[in-house]
Amino acid sequence: MDRRIKIRHISAFVEIVRQRSLKRAADQLHLTQPAISRTLAELEEIAGKQLLLRGRAGVSLTPEGEYFLGFAQQSLVALERGFSGVAAAGGEDATEIRVGVLPSVATRLMPEVAAEMAGLDRVRLTIADGSHEHLTTQLRSGQLDMVLGRLGAPETMRGLSFTQLYLEDVAVVVRPGHPLLEDPDLRRITEWQVLYPPPWAAIRPFVERLLIAEGIPRPAWRIETVSGAFGRVYARQCDAVWFISAGVVASDIAEGRLARLPIATGGTEGPVGLMTRAGEAETPEQQLLRRAVDRALETLEAFLAAS
Repeated sequence: MDRRIKIRHISAFVEIVRQRSLKRAADQLHLTQPAISRTLAELEEIAGKQLLLRGRAGVSLTPEGEYFLGFAQQSLVALERGFSGVAAAGGEDATEIRVGVLPSVATRLMPEVAAEMAGLDRVRLTIADGSHEHLTTQLRSGQLDMVLGRLGAPETMRGLSFTQLYLEDVAVVVRPGHPLLEDPDLRRITEWQVLYPPPWAAIRPFVERLLIAEGIPRPAWRIETVSGAFGRVYARQCDAVWFISAGVVASDIAEGRLARLPIATGGTEGPVGLMTRAGEAETPEQQLLRRAVDRALETLEAFLAAS
C-alpha cells in the first residue's frame, strides 16, 4: 500500500460516494469544497486511477472506484472497531469474540488458544460447546463468529467455509488396569459396555468403518455419547470401552487417568479446523482468533514433538 494514503482520503471518498455529491460530502465532513476536491485528487493520484466521475447528475463510480469502495468501507469499519476496543480496555464494552468449540479441541487446543489471547485486555472471549450440528447452526445464524473442531458431514457444512489445521484419529480408551489392556483385541469390545458416538457425531462414520473393516458388529450394549465430561467419569469407574476423538482424552491419557488401547485405528483420521460463514470477509476479531490458533498450534506441535 502507498505510504502516502491517510484516513482522510478514505473517509472523503466513502462520504462522497454516500452523498453522491462533493458539496454535500464536504458539508458532512466540515470541509470546504476545494479541500475535499483536493483530497479526492490526492487519492486518485495515489491509486493511479480515476475513481469517480463528475457529471450533472452528481458523482458516480468508475469500475476501479467500484472495486475500491468495498475495501475502503471495510477499512473504516475495522479502524472504528479497533479504536473502540482500545478505548474499552477490557471493560463491559470490550470487543467480543464468540467461538464454538467441539470436543475434539475443547481440552487439547482451546486452552492454548485462550492462553494466547489472555494478554489482549480489550478482547473478551466467549466459548460455547455442544454438538457439531448445534454449533454450526449457531455459526450460520451469526450467534457465533467461528467454530473449532472436526469437519462434519457435507449436509452440516452448507454455507460454511473450513480451514484445516491438522488431522486427528479416534482413540479407544479404557480405565487403567482394564482387562483389555492385557489382550488388546478390538474384536473383544462387545464383552463390555461401549461408549459409542451418536449418529450426529462427526466421528461416527470413522468408527463405523473401523468396525466394519474388522468384521465387528455395532455393539448392542452401548451408550451413545460424545460427552467428554460424562465419558471421563464413567470410563474410569467401570469397564466401559470408549470411542472418542484422541484430542478429547489426550491429557487424561498423559496423566494416567485413562489408557489408550494399543490397537490400530488407521482410517479414523479426520480433519480438524476452523469454520466460518462462507463468502464473508474475515473481521478483525476473527483474524485475532485465527492468529491465536496458529500460535497455539505451534506450541502444541512443539510439545508433542518433545514428548
